[in-house]
Amino acid sequence: MSVVRGNVRTFYQLLANTLLVSVINFTVWFAVTFWVYLQTRSVFATGVISGIFLVLTALTGIWFGSLVDGHRKKTALQGSAVASLILYAAAFALFLITPDEEFHEPASAVLWAFILLLMFGVIAGNIRTIALPTLVTLLIEEDTRDRANGLVGTVSGATFLVTSVISGVLVAFDGMRSVLVLAVAVLAISVVHLSFVTIPERAVVHTEDGAGKGGVDLRGTLRIIAGVPGLTALILFSTFNNFLGGVFMALADAYGLSLVSVQAWGLLWGVVSTGFIIGGLAVSRTGLGKRPVRLLLLINIVLWAVIVIFPLWASIIPFAVGMFIYMVLVPYAEATEQTIMQRVVPYERQGRVFGLAQSAEQAASPLTAFLISPIAQFVFIPFMTDGAGARILGPWFGTGPDRGLGLVFVLTGIIGIIATSLALVSAPYHRLSKRLAEKPAPPGEPVPSGEAVPPDEPVPSEEAAASGEPAVDGSAQAGRL
Repeated sequence: MSVVRGNVRTFYQLLANTLLVSVINFTVWFAVTFWVYLQTRSVFATGVISGIFLVLTALTGIWFGSLVDGHRKKTALQGSAVASLILYAAAFALFLITPDEEFHEPASAVLWAFILLLMFGVIAGNIRTIALPTLVTLLIEEDTRDRANGLVGTVSGATFLVTSVISGVLVAFDGMRSVLVLAVAVLAISVVHLSFVTIPERAVVHTEDGAGKGGVDLRGTLRIIAGVPGLTALILFSTFNNFLGGVFMALADAYGLSLVSVQAWGLLWGVVSTGFIIGGLAVSRTGLGKRPVRLLLLINIVLWAVIVIFPLWASIIPFAVGMFIYMVLVPYAEATEQTIMQRVVPYERQGRVFGLAQSAEQAASPLTAFLISPIAQFVFIPFMTDGAGARILGPWFGTGPDRGLGLVFVLTGIIGIIATSLALVSAPYHRLSKRLAEKPAPPGEPVPSGEAVPPDEPVPSEEAAASGEPAVDGSAQAGRL
């Protein structure tokens, strides 16, 4: 087996393992949200669950990134799975010994202990989302990493598509019992499967900027980012995009349900979500071209244009078309951002940078969601129902609550287009593009799958191995899709 084929096979095994674990982790998240509402009939309780998830995701990103950089990648993946398995098993034990009536009271301490155990189990899975892009760098050759990132996006789309269906069916069938049995079984299978996967990596390199084994290296991470021309601007741009995207996160359900029934709305999201899978597969086939920064910004202009256009009509048809286009393009944007970071950030530091980016971007959307909901409710909806907006814009834009939400979308999209256009002509954009044009450093020196190389012995490239001469060509070790 060649190095190339071995590394790609390893990548596919890790991708399949991640798909399995991601589906079960998010099934647990959706299921506990559904189940808590059915048990307590408390919208506040379900809202707190979402808030816990988003806050923990934002707070743990940098720490998880340090864990990924400070340990072997296989250790990080196994640690993530084992932590989730232990937490789910503890939650299952608590579920079995607790009388059912204890779970009907929203203020029950046992209920919230149960929820927190499950939420920490789900959050532990985020270590994988940080480790996976670094494994793309390790296993895949630089000129095909964009396609590998497209496959990662496909996995995310498949997870999103099936999770809500699985969780809804299981909760309806047997409450949380079947969900927890499945979660423990799947995590155990994941741990066993991963133990047989050989990831070709050397011992961890501890750098001068303080990547300790598990410490939160915020100062060192910021120094890494500042050292790459334009990278700070890229992360800030993505954070700002997520900040604006929180508008859609907060108002999309209310807007859609003002146009169609809840059954039609659920079916529509199931259909639209296939766009995420299609987009990820398209990236894996076409790649991202030679100017990824420009592509990222152009894609964002199209995404914001979609947000501007679909609310112009009070109809579900333009909404559905616009959201499908949006879903198809999002994997391109995510794969592009990952590809850029994989190219410009040294491999041994990528976990911290991906972790910081995750924290910043995840924190932005819920912040906007909390801010925009009351603004939409008390300003824009009255404005377009019986206020000045209804009189001035109503004759061509329409009136009513849905038109108030539509106006919020239009204004948000216009702001997004302006911000992205400014980024396209900015100095950081040109600096980052210039940095990407330079030849990247090889991502360490991984060894072929299934073979061990002493720490001080160089890894031979395939050409050198054929000729019998030693070499230290790290790029020759990467896999090609």
